[in-house]
Amino acid sequence: MSFRSYFVSSLMLSLASFNATASSVEVLHWWTSGGEAQAAGVFKGYWQALGNEWSDSAISGGGGGSAMTVLKSRALSDSPPDAAHLKGTELREWASLGFLRNLDEIAKQEGWEHILPSFVLQSVKYDGHYVAAPIGIHRANALWINPKIFAKLNLTPPTTWTDFLQVADKIKQAGYTPLAMGNDEWQLRNLFELIVLGEGGSQFYRQSMIDLDPTALQSDTMLHILNIFHQIRPYISDNTGRLKWNQQSQLLMDGQAAMQVMGDWVKGEITGAHLIPGKDILCLPSPGTDGMFSYNVDSIAMFNTKNPTKETAQYHLVQMIMMDGFQHAFNKVKGSIPVFKNQKIDDFDACAQQSLKELTTAIQKNELVPSADGMANSGRVKQAFADILTPFFNEKNADPHTIAHQLARAVLSAKR
Repeated sequence: MSFRSYFVSSLMLSLASFNATASSVEVLHWWTSGGEAQAAGVFKGYWQALGNEWSDSAISGGGGGSAMTVLKSRALSDSPPDAAHLKGTELREWASLGFLRNLDEIAKQEGWEHILPSFVLQSVKYDGHYVAAPIGIHRANALWINPKIFAKLNLTPPTTWTDFLQVADKIKQAGYTPLAMGNDEWQLRNLFELIVLGEGGSQFYRQSMIDLDPTALQSDTMLHILNIFHQIRPYISDNTGRLKWNQQSQLLMDGQAAMQVMGDWVKGEITGAHLIPGKDILCLPSPGTDGMFSYNVDSIAMFNTKNPTKETAQYHLVQMIMMDGFQHAFNKVKGSIPVFKNQKIDDFDACAQQSLKELTTAIQKNELVPSADGMANSGRVKQAFADILTPFFNEKNADPHTIAHQLARAVLSAKR
């Protein structure tokens, strides 16, 4: 079944059970890359097809930093949007300030505790109350490979970071960019946390990246990780270092770069370019993380309003987000997987089906962890990591021992 026919059929099923009067909402988000914009279009199209009006506030910028700046400005001027894409610590911070609508009533009516996995439930709660509707599950620990380059060079995809460095060196000697990655704070933090997970394992990852334990941050394991992180610098292209993550994905698809270490939101770019994930571009666990699953849970929060009409519109939006048909249509384009338990995604691509299997296994084996950058760490802590890691990555003669001590101090100060 084509996506268009799937979308139409699922929408018709939704219309049969969705009995809402026309509503209007403004939604702030940062889904602006090629694949993400298509997913936002599904979101908008579903809402409009139900007879409603959509006001789009799309703010460009990887990781959502620019969107959060705009949102703070609007909230301070008492003109927040009706709904916004929020997740992780940012969601909890907005909830703690009293800006977000309590969704306990609709969560109870819709039986969220019965249909959602526990980690998803916790991701959209603050102080025991539901403050957002989950819209999709992303896997952060993914390695994307251009199979034509690997076949041409007779290379095997790396399964450890030591392997990665050896493979990257051969790719560079052959004249390709080994790693499609921009030299900016967000992409560097993403790379670093995946090296921590792959080299340290899930327990060390929790201690260092989630609990922010100073001992773990200055340990021999961390020194080893910092050394690997630093050694990757020669394998990204100086000419493309300032490109956004989705532009880096284009280099991968065009055959200019061999690998990209990035979450499965890359898949939206692949399908948007009419390529087949798992065939034209291979999807594998990031090195060392086979059997582990680092997650982001995207969610939509509703901002408090005293306008009854807007409250009704928000209620209807939450209802729509939690429809099975919408979850399938949206996540199929976004690159993520739906949030429900026991879901059927046989019509999704091979990478999504593998992601669901890995998620199930990781839950069973206690190898499920939140993405530090996407879910667990506050803005202050993320900036502390960036302040230390970015110059270290780019300084040829930097000392990992000194950096480990600086990192521990900076993170300790930021989390207070």
